[in-house]
Amino acid sequence: HVNSTIANQLALYVTMYSPLQMAADLPEAYEKFADAFQFIKDVAIDWDESKYLEAEPGQYVTVARKAKGKNEWYVGSVCGAEGYNSKITFDFLEPNKKYTVTVYADAKDAHYKTNPQAYEIKALTVTNKSKFTQKLAPAGGYALRIVEKAK
Repeated sequence: HVNSTIANQLALYVTMYSPLQMAADLPEAYEKFADAFQFIKDVAIDWDESKYLEAEPGQYVTVARKAKGKNEWYVGSVCGAEGYNSKITFDFLEPNKKYTVTVYADAKDAHYKTNPQAYEIKALTVTNKSKFTQKLAPAGGYALRIVEKAK
């Protein structure tokens, strides 16, 4: 078993830059996590812009990336075995617009050793003035997909 949570694995698609993304397993392994797998289907593979929102070497990193040629942002946050309480703002988004954020995050009882498959998915509405706080499990993370709301 991988020493991280499912949410951490999703966040790696953003935090580790690579235009060659893949889901390395048999398709059957992903069937019971189809809702989380949606992030892998949606996430961009190349970027117009990258912003490092918070980081401490060896502890945690949170990266926001704008999809190449699109008005979509993705945020990935991963941490080490101590866990982390992430606090970010969305000031990288365009002002005077509303965005829908799909959050793929560790569940409250997630832990890389005892419950690595515990995650939750929720939707939020944000602006460039919004703040976001998320608890990351030990070796956990979160992944966000941010799209502009239709007017």
